[in-house]
Amino acid sequence: MALGNNPKLMREMVMKLLQKNRLAQAVMISAMTAMLAACGGEDGDDGINGVDGVNGINGADGADGADGADGADGADGADGKDGSGTPTAGITFVGVPAPSTDAEKREILVSQAVVDGYVYGGGYHTFARSGQEIDGVAFGQLVDDEGSDLYMDDGSKRISDSNEHTSLLPVDDRLFSVSQMEDTPGAMFLFELNQDTTTGELTPEHMYQIDQKSVDGGWVHCAASVTPWTTHLASEEYEPDAVVYPTAESMESNRYYHGQLDYFVSGDVQWNPYSYGWNIEVEVDTDNDPATDDVPTTNLTKHYAMGRLAFELSYVMNDEKTVYMSDDGTNVGFFMFIADTARDLSAGTLYAAKWHQTSSEGAGAADLTWVSLGHATNQEISDYVHGTNGVAKATFADIFDTAEPTGATCPSGFSAVNANGAGLECLSIKAGMEKAASRLETRRYASMQGATTEFRKEEGITYDSKRHKLYVAMSQIGNGMTDNDAKNDLGSNNDIALSANSCGAVYELTLSADSDLGSNYVATSMKGLVAGRPVTDEDPQVEGFDPSNNTCNVNGIGNPDNITYMSGYDMLIIGEDAGSQHQNDVIWAYDFGSKGLTRIQTTPYGAETTSPYWYPDINGFAYLMSVVQHPYGESDQSQAAAESDKRAYTGYIGPFPAVDAHR
Repeated sequence: MALGNNPKLMREMVMKLLQKNRLAQAVMISAMTAMLAACGGEDGDDGINGVDGVNGINGADGADGADGADGADGADGADGKDGSGTPTAGITFVGVPAPSTDAEKREILVSQAVVDGYVYGGGYHTFARSGQEIDGVAFGQLVDDEGSDLYMDDGSKRISDSNEHTSLLPVDDRLFSVSQMEDTPGAMFLFELNQDTTTGELTPEHMYQIDQKSVDGGWVHCAASVTPWTTHLASEEYEPDAVVYPTAESMESNRYYHGQLDYFVSGDVQWNPYSYGWNIEVEVDTDNDPATDDVPTTNLTKHYAMGRLAFELSYVMNDEKTVYMSDDGTNVGFFMFIADTARDLSAGTLYAAKWHQTSSEGAGAADLTWVSLGHATNQEISDYVHGTNGVAKATFADIFDTAEPTGATCPSGFSAVNANGAGLECLSIKAGMEKAASRLETRRYASMQGATTEFRKEEGITYDSKRHKLYVAMSQIGNGMTDNDAKNDLGSNNDIALSANSCGAVYELTLSADSDLGSNYVATSMKGLVAGRPVTDEDPQVEGFDPSNNTCNVNGIGNPDNITYMSGYDMLIIGEDAGSQHQNDVIWAYDFGSKGLTRIQTTPYGAETTSPYWYPDINGFAYLMSVVQHPYGESDQSQAAAESDKRAYTGYIGPFPAVDAHR
C-alpha cells in the first residue's frame, strides 16, 4: 500500500518516529550530565548566572496512576427511541455473474454466503435427478391408477423432467421430503432423508411413489408450501375448463392435457374436469416403532372447500387458519380462505380480492377489499364432484345458464364474466347451485360477485414475519392488468389499469386485523416492491448479452415465479420462470435495506427455477431448497449434448447456520 494514499497511516508512523526521537534525546541528555559530574579538580569561584537556556524536550510519559474511587451515579438519562424490531442475523451473498460463456450457460452456478465471518454454500447439492432409481423406483416415473409404470411410444419409461416443489418435513425424529411433478398425470414421491449431524448434508435413504388414486389422481402439480403443522400442501395448476373439456374425447387434441387419459385404467376413476384444480394436503405418518418395518405412509386430502383454481400454491399464515392462494393464468383472481378451525382446512369461508387502484406508476398500487364467496365443507363439494350422498354429479350446464353477448353487453338477467382468458361470457347461476358455482367454478363465480379477475400470472406467495407483510409475484403485467385491453377487459370492470411490463413484478401487501373476517392477516393494500426492466432504447441490455433471448435486463428480475422469505436472515428470495426474458433463469436475493438484488443461482439452458423454499432450522441447519426443472426444455433444445443433460435436478443450497425464524 502506498503511504501517500493513506494519510492516516502516514500520521501514525510519523508520530511513532517522533516519539522514538524524544526518548533518544532524553537518554543523550542524561548521559552528558553524568559525564560532567565525574571530572576532578578544585572548584573555582561561582560564575555569574548565565542566561536561561531554552526549555528542554518533554520527557516520556510516566506510568498511569492507580484508579481513583468510583464517583457517584449520575442522573438517569432520557428514554431512547423504540427500536425498529428484533435484531436479525446477518447473511451476505457474494453473488454469481450472469452466465455469458457456453460453459457457464450449462452449469448451475451458486453463490457463496458469509455468515458471522464464515463462508457457506457456493455449490448446488443434488439429492436426486429425474430418472434416477432409488429402491427400484425411478424418480419422476409417471404411473396409472393401478400403480403401473407408463411408457412412451418408443417403449421407454415415461419419466417426467418437470420436477417441482420439494418439501422438508421433520416427523417423529426423522426427516422426510415430498417431491411433486408438474405433469399429466401428476406424480408425487416420498423421500426419507439422511442428515449428516456434522455437515448437515442431505442424502436420500429411501424413496416411495405416492399413490394418488384416493383423490382421483394428481394433475399438474406446480408449487407447494409447508403448513405450520408440518404437512405438504400441494397444488393442481391450470384446471381443465369444463366448458372446453367436458369429456375424455374432448381432451384428445390437447397436447398439454391428453396425457391424463392414460391414468384411467382400472375403471374405478374416469375423466371429470371437476376432479382437478384443487389443493392436496399430504400428511406423512410413521409409527416410529423399531419392532415393525417402520415404512412411512402418506394420507392425501383434496380440499374442495378451498375452491378450484389454477393453483400456483396456497400459503397458510401463522394463525393456522388464514390461507392465501395464487391463481396462475390470464384474467385470474387473488383469493383468501379462512378455515373454521386452526389446522383444519376442510371447512371455511372463501374470499376474492377487489383491486381499488390508487396509483398507476410502475407496478401500480391499490387498496384491497374482500368479496365473500360463501362457506363450504369438503364433503359438500365432494358430493358435487363425485355424485355421492344423493347429490347429482355436477356439470357446467347444471350450474349455469349461458347467453351470447352483444358487443360488451350481456342480456338482462346475465352477468358479464371475463375470466381465465376465455373472453367475455354471459352467465346466470341456476337456482340452488350457488355453492357448487363458488367452488367448482371459483374464478367465474368471483367475477360474477364483483371481485377483480384481471390479474396476470400470479405466482409465488411468502410471508415476512419481521414486517408483517405478504409478498406475491406476478410473472407479467399485461392483458387484463393493462388499461382497457381489447379482449381481456371486454365486459369487465377494468379495475386494474397499468402499463404493461413483460418482465413482471413482486408486490408487497400490508396485513391488518379484521374482526369481521376473524383474522389478523387480512391484506388491505398492495403495491409494487421490485419490478423487472424490459430492454428498451432508453434502458439497453448489458453489453455482451443478446437482447433477442434476454429481453429483460440481466441485472434485474425476469418473470418472477416462486418466492420465499429468509426468516432470521431477512432476505427475500425471488426465483424466475423466464422464456426469452432471460436465457438462463436466476434466483435472486433482495436486500430490504439497500433495495438491491444479488444473483445467487443460475440454471442451465432452457431450465426453470422452481419453488425455492426456506427452512430456517432443520435439526440445527438451515436450507434453501431449489429445483431445476426441464434443462434444455423451454428453449435451446439443440444445446443438449446428451439426453441425460435434460434430466431435472432436485436439491438445495446450503446448509447455512440455523437461525431463529421469528427474528
